[in-house]
Amino acid sequence: MTKTIYLATTNDRKVNEAKAAAALIDEEIIIKPVNIETRELQSDSAEEVALEKAKQAYSQIGKPVVVTDTFWSIPALHGFPGAYMKNISAWFSTDDWLALLSQHQDKTIFFSENIGYFDGEEFQFVSKSFEGRIVEPRGESDVSIENVAEFEGKTIAEAREKGDTSHDPKDYVWYEFLKWLVRTN
Repeated sequence: MTKTIYLATTNDRKVNEAKAAAALIDEEIIIKPVNIETRELQSDSAEEVALEKAKQAYSQIGKPVVVTDTFWSIPALHGFPGAYMKNISAWFSTDDWLALLSQHQDKTIFFSENIGYFDGEEFQFVSKSFEGRIVEPRGESDVSIENVAEFEGKTIAEAREKGDTSHDPKDYVWYEFLKWLVRTN
């Protein structure tokens, strides 16, 4: 049985990650991106942000929908930037990230990938966190943090330049979410 998942995004990276994880599932899953506008709630709660986005997306398409969101946390900076990474990364250069951490020994960075699914009644939230570190710039990306955020031995920019992903598709939050979806539907 074929399952179609409506993914509210215009981000090709998110679509490709979803498709890579879907290819690992035994059922045929079609990831269908839906270009809709949602107002993103600014909150320290990833689940709250996902729920609000998923409800908005559902109200626009009237079908079960998936939204994704990423939270970033730098412990040395008391969890900064959190849900605000999209804006902060547009404002900050690669050098700004290095300057922020120049006086700190701890260069640890975490990001959590979050999925919210809403079918008009049920909300499902799945989250997965990854630990990395801030390093000297390697690779070239328009998204400043990707040049200095290293996970599994390579920066996100380096991985993208090589056509790789930052993590194995079985490590994606998508893989966990799709296993849940197949079990429950």
